[in-house]
Amino acid sequence: MIRVLIADDHELARGGVRGMLAADPEFEIVGEAADGADAVEQAITLHPDVVLMDIRMPRLDGIEATRRLQSHGNPPKVLVLTTFDLDEYVYEALRAGASGFMLKDAAPGQLREAVRIVANGETLLAPAVTRRLVERFVQRPAPGDAEEKLIAELTERELEVLKLIATGLSNREIAAKLFLSEATVKTHFTRIAAKLGLRDRVQAVVFSYENGLVEPGRAR
Repeated sequence: MIRVLIADDHELARGGVRGMLAADPEFEIVGEAADGADAVEQAITLHPDVVLMDIRMPRLDGIEATRRLQSHGNPPKVLVLTTFDLDEYVYEALRAGASGFMLKDAAPGQLREAVRIVANGETLLAPAVTRRLVERFVQRPAPGDAEEKLIAELTERELEVLKLIATGLSNREIAAKLFLSEATVKTHFTRIAAKLGLRDRVQAVVFSYENGLVEPGRAR
């Protein structure tokens, strides 16, 4: 059972998401919040596995709500729900600790799979949004000396895995692409995280984009 908290200031939007998830017994909707402050309070009290977080909300926006959740022990995973053209802040949400983002008009099956992926500790990046986002908002200066030294410590295979993680591929997809087992992919990421000082896959994505390891427009 995956416990989900829905945070969106539009009641119709919350109802739509609730309906898509409630149709599957794998998901339990533990709460709904109409603003970011309420989302933080409910998440701390209800301990959901995943928070579906809108960005633009009153009192406290989704980015700051995500950031505040990360300051608490064992925070829930945050999946940002975004519209394609309007939200210019998804990258900041990733930096704040979100585990990924999904289009609000995604099909029910896509949304359910997205929640599963995030609950499993992986990063989810909607490819079309990623391309738009990277091209428009992510500045990628050349890596500094410290970053270059860290990157140089990676093996060729580890660097390959890191780049694929940054494009939003799951462990299963990376394993299939590189003809490896999922366990091997997980082991590679554990080593990557240790060498680069990364907390999780989200930080791996941010690190890759900020240091130019992923090219714009090549999200898949």
